[in-house]
Amino acid sequence: MDASGACFTVKNVKKIYPGTVALDGVDFQIETGKVNVLVGENGAGKSTLMKVIAGIEQPSSGELFFMDEKVSFKNTIEASDMGIGIIHQELSLFPNMTVEQNIFVGREKTKGHIIVNQKNQKEIAVKALEQLKYPIEPNSPVSGLRVGAQQIVEIARNVAKENLQILIMDEPTSSLSESEVKVLFNVIDDLKSKGIAIVYISHRLEEVMRIGDNITVLRDGKIVAKANIKDITVDWIVEEMVGGKVFVPEKSKKSITGDEVLRVEELCLYRSGRDILKDISFSLYKGEILGIYGLLGSGRTEVFEALMGICPPDRGRIYLNGEQKNVKDVPMQIKNGFALIPEDRQREGLVQTLNIKKNLTLSSLQNYMKGFWIAKGVENAAADKMISEAGIKTSNKELPILSLSGGNQQKVVIGKGLLTNPEILLLDEPARGIDVGAKAEVFGIIEKLAQQGISIIVISSELKEIIAIADRIIVLAAGVKSGELSGDEINEQSLVALSAVSAIKDGGQ
Repeated sequence: MDASGACFTVKNVKKIYPGTVALDGVDFQIETGKVNVLVGENGAGKSTLMKVIAGIEQPSSGELFFMDEKVSFKNTIEASDMGIGIIHQELSLFPNMTVEQNIFVGREKTKGHIIVNQKNQKEIAVKALEQLKYPIEPNSPVSGLRVGAQQIVEIARNVAKENLQILIMDEPTSSLSESEVKVLFNVIDDLKSKGIAIVYISHRLEEVMRIGDNITVLRDGKIVAKANIKDITVDWIVEEMVGGKVFVPEKSKKSITGDEVLRVEELCLYRSGRDILKDISFSLYKGEILGIYGLLGSGRTEVFEALMGICPPDRGRIYLNGEQKNVKDVPMQIKNGFALIPEDRQREGLVQTLNIKKNLTLSSLQNYMKGFWIAKGVENAAADKMISEAGIKTSNKELPILSLSGGNQQKVVIGKGLLTNPEILLLDEPARGIDVGAKAEVFGIIEKLAQQGISIIVISSELKEIIAIADRIIVLAAGVKSGELSGDEINEQSLVALSAVSAIKDGGQ
């Protein structure tokens, strides 16, 4: 790959944390007007490299060059002033602020450098959101938006920058539907035509092949391969990422023979005067992996919120082992045998100020109580057992949770749920933002749990993932169950067709 067209060059950069070499002599070029793909397993150093380029972290050694001029960024403001924007994998929005305020936070449009020019800000925000073809009201509070909509706001924040020259996208489509991904790709093409360089990080390798121009592979903090996208295949990327082939066993769809564990009848949920879920009915059997598929806004996550007691259903009946249950709140549902692995692991699944052990045992503390005190020996034993069973890669359970890679953080969230001894496990996008190796491990854990008799419901917006893992799939569209597939009926065409239903006759019946 020729570096002559590079607008930004990283030379022999090292980044050392206590006990860890995150980047080890990295050379990396960002080409103008190209989509520069960066891939690697979780923990390979991708995000660290991007943080160095964006001024979030400073390199331990090495040099950075912007337009052949040596640069050094003390913070993100200095990098942003030079036209470098970054969209983080883990959202960095302010939930108590509006969409418009988030788009301009830290770089507000002002009148006379004193008063915020809200009219000007709103005009620019509306234009950016229109470019992304997403109908979000700029005055809407971010706290009320779903993860996918928040991802759109994060992208709009950078698209609205007037001096943008380099845009780093770290897993930008992890929460987007297929239609939203197509819009984003159109925006990327538009940015490329204006000479803006894109650095694109994604674990969705088919997506990388569609949008990328060149690719750089990181492994264990080192660059191991570079190529032009047109010269490679997905298999080549996987082998370079992991240093060999990844074996993912074919899952054979099993027939449903276990007892009915959960039955949901005519589940309804209302918000802001409208139906979010309407008359959703389904059953779940012992040891079954039931998939829920649908586009963003179809009601997928709301089903879990209703079952878990986060937003108790407004109408409907829920039976657990044949006994009707009145869903009131989360503690009651944990006692009833439910555990939820949320979509947003950073905000909803982990407490970032706690260590690995405390995150693992947080939901099951009552099991380790001795009087008014926590029996530390029992708690330590439970954490050690789960670290071993879930394959969490750590040298010390007392380390901060953020010391783990994304895949291992996800295993901690799953382990936390499993320590409550659930009968029913609810998994919302369990493979979101993790690499191909960690994804195979997580799916292996799910399959093993089903074999042990735990009943599982999985939400995934990835067609290939949901087809690979689920024994049976229900499809939602606009808050209504639009279909149910099993056995040979499960295929991409059927799932896409059922999820695209925009209106159901006779009021959803």
